[in-house]
Amino acid sequence: MLPLRASRPTLSKVSRAGKPVAVENVQPVKEDCVQTKRSPSSPQGGAKKRSAFGDITNANKNQQLLQKKKDGQKAALKKTRNIAVNGIIKNNEIKVRRAPRKVVISDVAVGVVKEEKISNEEVKSEPKVETGLKQVLPPDVEDIDKDSLDDPFCSSEYAEDIFSYMREREEKFVLSNYMESQKDISKEMRAILVDWMVEVQENFELNHETLYLAVKLVDHYLAVSVIVREKLQLIGSTTVLIASKFEERCPPCLDDFLYICDDAYKREELIAMEMDILQKLNFDINIPVPYRFLRRFGKCAHASMETLTLARYICELTLQDYDFVQESASKMAASCLLLALKMKDLGGWTTTLRHYSGYQEMDLLPLVKRLNFMIMCQSNEKLKAVRSKYSHRVFFEVAKLPPLDVLKLEDLS
Repeated sequence: MLPLRASRPTLSKVSRAGKPVAVENVQPVKEDCVQTKRSPSSPQGGAKKRSAFGDITNANKNQQLLQKKKDGQKAALKKTRNIAVNGIIKNNEIKVRRAPRKVVISDVAVGVVKEEKISNEEVKSEPKVETGLKQVLPPDVEDIDKDSLDDPFCSSEYAEDIFSYMREREEKFVLSNYMESQKDISKEMRAILVDWMVEVQENFELNHETLYLAVKLVDHYLAVSVIVREKLQLIGSTTVLIASKFEERCPPCLDDFLYICDDAYKREELIAMEMDILQKLNFDINIPVPYRFLRRFGKCAHASMETLTLARYICELTLQDYDFVQESASKMAASCLLLALKMKDLGGWTTTLRHYSGYQEMDLLPLVKRLNFMIMCQSNEKLKAVRSKYSHRVFFEVAKLPPLDVLKLEDLS
């Protein structure tokens, strides 16, 4: 009878943690051998417990205790139990441990106070440096960023550096006469395309910076790619899409641009054109536009909203005219503002404008004459988007103002 009992599996007895005698008689080696032979569907008991469920069973705890006793960890368990029982010893040890820590914390706190005092002294010396920087401006030049120091959205501390950086980037985006290489499109087709892009900007209620950037993208793409006239509207809608992603907070979706093209192009064609434009331009689409400079120069001149809107109207008319493509953005903005000041009889180019724009009045007069002639000779009936847009009361009806007299321009020169 004894051999039969010994051959019977004893895992069910081991899983019960109530009897210490039964636990001592079980040999771990034999138990592991029995478990490896047993299948999950065995009627004699469940399969071997997974490690994720090992903490739930009592058998696992007993196995851990047995393993700790075999490894010689009985002394460590007795010490922890004695410390838990003796509350007085525990409290004394905590007090002894805390005593040196308090001294260290006090030293650190003193060091922190010293560092704060030094930092406060350094902060007090900062206004002296700022006053020295302000004296760099000439005496007749006004600090236009002084009133915007409390507005974090103006970035007045970095405004001068930002526009200096934009002036440097202008030299990188100088356009040549690319129409000489285009065989299937002309200047008139480009003007009609820009006129349509103005309507898209107005219907989608996009920012003006989006329109200016989209037109710049069209010109730079045509300067490196020869296209056919059937793709011209696709290029215009794709550049508006790219500029919207760059400038707008919530740009229109791709289906909107397919809709404004009367479904003349497919979704795959628009996506392919977007990839081609970005690759041809090396993904460098942060191109300086005149609209940003115009806002800056209008602040220098303390121009009213009506005067600034007139300058914007003149600047937006130049988008349709291919003859102004080669002009830099800052010079175009300065010339439009100077012409608007002359049309409103508000004086000339002040010292503050010369300092922040970097242009003298005599340097801008040739371009001002061309802009005034452009306003006088606007007779194309196909290009009505800009004039109808700025003839509205929202834009002070500046499109209805007469151009400057030619004799006054001759007197200025």
